[in-house]
Amino acid sequence: MPGTQPDSAGRSARDAVRRAVALLDVLLTADPSPDSVAAVLVAHGEPQPQLSAREVAELRAAALELREVFAAPDAASAAEVLNALFTAYAGPPRLTAHDDTFGWHLHVDASDDGPWGAWLITSSALALATLLADRQSVPGGLCASPSCGKPFAHLGGGSPRRYCSSRCATRERVAAHRARLT
Repeated sequence: MPGTQPDSAGRSARDAVRRAVALLDVLLTADPSPDSVAAVLVAHGEPQPQLSAREVAELRAAALELREVFAAPDAASAAEVLNALFTAYAGPPRLTAHDDTFGWHLHVDASDDGPWGAWLITSSALALATLLADRQSVPGGLCASPSCGKPFAHLGGGSPRRYCSSRCATRERVAAHRARLT
């Protein structure tokens, strides 16, 4: 259960948003496996979880809800989505240290032993809200490539990104170039 996992607020908001994007990338595929989801969690510093198919389905449903933050057209819309997620899933803020394993950090999930989906939503929403408040802009977006649409995070400076990766951006530039030639 997620109670054995460190909360994203124990790390930087950027790290938690990177983890959220990586989880959404796996969870929003047609049929994510427990092993593929566990591998992402481990790659982002979480202890090895034993996930059931039901828990992965719960995480997938949570990922679909979180995707709406990335789909928001502006900061006000993203804040509205985040506030709705907090209303639906978050409990009162509290400090926890998981038996001193991860140091003191903020939790907004209802309990340390709550369901995986609520953990993903609350920990990710807290990190996304932190980035939105710090930068006063949408903390990410959806890839503009019609063949992709994956969520991505705006973590650096500079102008906002339109694509999830340089691969998608290059593919779209090449397609636009070829279209102009015909």
